[in-house]
Amino acid sequence: MDEGLVSVDKFSGGSQAYFLTHLHQDHTRGLGAAGGWRHGPLYCSPVTARPLPTRFPGVDASLLRPLAPGASASLSLSSPSTGRAVSVVVTAIPALHCPGSLMYLFRGDLGCMLYTGDFRWELRCERARAAKKALLDALAGDTVDVLYLDNTYCHPSLSFPPRPIVAEQIVNIVRAHPDHEIIIGVDTLGKEDLLLHISRALQTKVIWVWPQRLQTTHLLGIDDNQEIFTTQTSLTRIRAVPRYSLTIESLDALNTVCPTIGIMPSGIPWLWKNSKGKAKSGVKSPAKSIRCKGLDEGAIEMDYDPLSPPKLFEKDSYSLPYSEHACFAELEDFMLTVRPSTVIGIVSTSFCYVNPRHHFSHLCADNVYSDKTPEKNKGKDISVLTPKKRQNGSKTPKEKKIRIVYGSRVTMKRKECCGAKIVEPEEPISVA
Repeated sequence: MDEGLVSVDKFSGGSQAYFLTHLHQDHTRGLGAAGGWRHGPLYCSPVTARPLPTRFPGVDASLLRPLAPGASASLSLSSPSTGRAVSVVVTAIPALHCPGSLMYLFRGDLGCMLYTGDFRWELRCERARAAKKALLDALAGDTVDVLYLDNTYCHPSLSFPPRPIVAEQIVNIVRAHPDHEIIIGVDTLGKEDLLLHISRALQTKVIWVWPQRLQTTHLLGIDDNQEIFTTQTSLTRIRAVPRYSLTIESLDALNTVCPTIGIMPSGIPWLWKNSKGKAKSGVKSPAKSIRCKGLDEGAIEMDYDPLSPPKLFEKDSYSLPYSEHACFAELEDFMLTVRPSTVIGIVSTSFCYVNPRHHFSHLCADNVYSDKTPEKNKGKDISVLTPKKRQNGSKTPKEKKIRIVYGSRVTMKRKECCGAKIVEPEEPISVA
């Protein structure tokens, strides 16, 4: 697409229509700018639209365009370069990353493009099957010219069990510590299904959350009867706390008062393993590789022992691979479903950087792999969207390894990623 038509998860102005995939902080930068959002119509899911004005009070509600999963909207745009009318139809597809998360499929005068945002479609998940059908129905036989793919965990060594299996293992840990306070590290949005599963499985009607999290939960329409989540610490031994607050120091302090364990449900700690499965120096190696129970054919194998989960920090804390991003096998299945002409990673800076074309170029129509960073076009203000090559010494696919940047014990987050402006397919494309 021409520069100045459509922006996804990028809110610096200059486009005619804007799309928000979900409400995580690394996808909303620019929405809270001074003076509020006034740049143009903002499309998002109805679930996202409910808490958005509370999270960003400056957003003009009249500019919100809620788009339900499976629904489509027609855009009448004008090419800044030629002045001609441009017709685009956008369809929202469930991303199953967190409440309200969407993919966006763009079809029209300028071709067919799919932007996944963050997503996870587990291989044997009914909701994922329904989402896949919705995508294929919306494509109606068309070929995706450019696929913008969530490449957060795009490496063959990263294969996570389905979320329900990991959720049950977390329940088992809680059951094994009946006299302990339980601290679970979560973000401000996401893992609601995990918390609800814990509540149902343990028949625990109350889980503590901090005030902002409680407000978000109610705005999302979860726990409308206010029977599960509370801000009163004395009512429960299970607490969901901000992920950054779950530290060795905080657990040590809590254990001086009463026995306490911490649980970190995340795929991030598993980036400690390199492509050969060897632990990085200075990091405790997880349990030996086994096959996770509860899977049918094609069971996922990984370094994870459900009966004795590996420690995340030191004593009193557990890490379990409850990931809301697609792992490698799921990404490969997605590529086989879509079969795009070309694929571009939406994450250009992360703990584990891999250009998806490194592994999936054979599944693309152009079937060409290059890890070179294209230079910005001279004479055009193009916001390029091709991930930059990481300086990890890797030069060939066989030499490529996971690159890990471990800044602290807790704040192991993806670095800044401000989405993408969609530009002409023949131009080089990169995350701005």
